[in-house]
Parts: sequence; structure tokens; C-alpha cells
Amino acid sequence: MGLGIRDIVSVAKPRVTEEQALELRSLFLLRPDLVFLNHGSFGACPKTVFDTYQSWQRELESQPVEFLSRRFEGLMSRVRQQLALYVGCRADELILTPNATTALNTIARSLALRPGDEVLSTDHEYGAIDRSWRFVCQRRGASYVQQPIPLPVRSRQDLIEAVWSGVTKNTCVLSLSHITSPTALVIPIEPLIRRARQHGILTVVDGAHASGQLPLSLQAIGADFYVGTCHKWLCAPKGTAFLFARRKAQPLLEPLVVSWGWHTDRPSPSPFVDEQEWQGTRDISAYLAVPDAIAFLDHHRWYDVRAYCHQLASLARKQISTVTGMTPIQPDSSDWYAQMVSLPLPPCDEPALQRAIYARFGIEVPILRWHGRSLVRVSVQGYNTPSDVGALSSGLAQLLPAFRR
Repeated sequence: MGLGIRDIVSVAKPRVTEEQALELRSLFLLRPDLVFLNHGSFGACPKTVFDTYQSWQRELESQPVEFLSRRFEGLMSRVRQQLALYVGCRADELILTPNATTALNTIARSLALRPGDEVLSTDHEYGAIDRSWRFVCQRRGASYVQQPIPLPVRSRQDLIEAVWSGVTKNTCVLSLSHITSPTALVIPIEPLIRRARQHGILTVVDGAHASGQLPLSLQAIGADFYVGTCHKWLCAPKGTAFLFARRKAQPLLEPLVVSWGWHTDRPSPSPFVDEQEWQGTRDISAYLAVPDAIAFLDHHRWYDVRAYCHQLASLARKQISTVTGMTPIQPDSSDWYAQMVSLPLPPCDEPALQRAIYARFGIEVPILRWHGRSLVRVSVQGYNTPSDVGALSSGLAQLLPAFRR
């Protein structure tokens, strides 16, 4: 464990220069003394997008009645149209929500689960989503089944079969992450969705980490329901997410909050949008900044930035594996991880190690315990550099011996 930062950085070098990344870093609001390798938790918003967000807030306050009573529908329609273009669906197939958990709760609480029904998922899901399904299933007499995905993963087909082996005659919902939260694995969801449809099983995808990190075409993916965030990898202000529902599945949904859009007196081209979109008085300014976040990514050639970030994530995978001597949980391929990669650590006091690496080196990175494993999850965004990754690897090399169990 004696690697120094120069040794670690020299293991591999991404093609994008550190100077280019630092220039991009200057466009964000992050503290300059912070090594931020945790974009996956809450994202980070560029200055220009945040300025737009605040300008919408000021405009709302300048004439609240005009803004919320007369302009609301048109403003939200514009956002849905531009977001729909970005994620590959029709504008009347999605609605905006404050976060992915709210969107998932809208789905889970709407579905008419009965005693004996089973909701099949995996053991790699986000904790809030697990709790949402358990809550609903307990009250309906249904079962929430978490099918194990063995690690390390080696074959996409093996993973598909591992998930599908949990299907029984009682399975009525298949709920999967597109990119898993604790293990950062890209799940091959399309073949599972196709197979589920052939068996009459509804599909729900938690895409909280996918929008902005992966190119999306929701219509091509084919899920009945897909929830995603804009405030993570899409770099929009906090409190921006979406719920996609294909048209044939929309009648299954009920509004989580019932307000004026339910049973409206006027003819509506989309009862789904009407029922879900208006939820009483609220500040929609963050939603209205989503098109600016999309424009920011487009202006800065985010396709190239994503490729650069994957290189940095691959660099982190190599360096941290060198420090720990442990086998990674995934092959070194964009088929398995994108800008976020989880790596095994020796058994350790995870909360204490996370606090220490922040206090001593100013590195913000989650270190977690998952199914008895110690993991570090490294999230790389365009503002990160090889030096950031090297600082983490060097910090782990220095601190791990003191925090091992």
C-alpha cells in the first residue's frame, strides 16, 4: 500500500487534458478546495443553469398569479417537450417530479397488487426504492422478491438469466435499476423488458443514474414505466426528475397528489399529464431550468465528456485495485459501468474511513457497506481530473490500514 500520488497518476492517463477539465470545473459552483467524486448522490449544477433557475424564481415572485395561473401549462409543456426529445419519447409520455423516489411511489402505490402477487427486483437496488416496494407490498399482501446478482459479474447473459430465474407464475411486476446505486453496474434491461412483456409482466425501471450518463431512447427501451433524475448526471437544479409512462400503461397510474387536474372540466389530450402535473401551489423554477441544463451539456459536447469520464472511472478502477489488491466486481468495459464505478475495499469501518478521507484530504466520496462488502463508489464528472482520482487512491493507501476491521 505504499503508492504515492505520482506513481498512481502515472498508471494510466486519459486523453483529455487536466487543463480542459479544470476549465470545465470553473463553470460549476463547487468549492475550489473540494475533491468532489460524489456527483452520483446529488449532482452538481453549472453556474449558468443555476442563474437561470434563480431568474425563474424572481420572475415567479414578480407576478405570482400571472406565472402560476396563466403561464404554468405553457411553461411546463415546453420543458416536457425538450426533455422528451433528450430522453427519446413523446412529451405526453412523461411528467416532471421532484425526485425519482416520488415517481416510483406514484407507480408502486397505483398498481393493483393483490395478495400472492410478486414484485421481482434484484439485491442491488437503491434503499429508498426497496423500502417503497416493501411498504406497498406489505399493505397489499404481495411479496417483494430481491433476486441476487452474483459478483463479480462476467457475462451479460448470465446476469439476465440470474434475474429471470426469480420469475414465478405469481410475478406481476419486474422492477430494475438501469444503473445500480450501490454497485454502479449498467444492467442490460432491454432483453429483460422484452421477455417480461411476452409473459404479461409490467416493467418498472429506476433510471436515476442513467439520464445524462447514458444516451437514452425510452421508446426503444420499451419499459412500461421509467423514472429518472435531471438533478444528478443531467446537471439540472436539485428537485428535478421525471416519470415516463408508455401510453398503454398510463391508465394504471393514479395521482399521488389529487388536485385540480383530476377530472378536469375541460377536454384534455392527456389525462395522465393533467392528473399528475398540477399538484397545488409550488415553485416550478427548477423544472424550468432543465432545458438550460440540456443546452449546457450539448454546448460542451457531453458525448465526448462522458467518454473522458469513463476513462477516469477506468483509471480509478485500476488505481484502487492496485492499492487494495482486490478483484473488481465488474469487467473493465463501458458495457458494465459508465461514469460511476464501485470498487471493493478490505473490510473496514466505512463511516469512519469516509469521514477521515474528507477531513484529511477534502475528498467527498461515499464508502459504504453493502451485503457485508466494503465498497467505495467513485463518481466522475467532466470537472474531475486524473489528479482527483490519484488523490483518492493515495488517500486510501494512507488511511486504509488504520480503519481495517
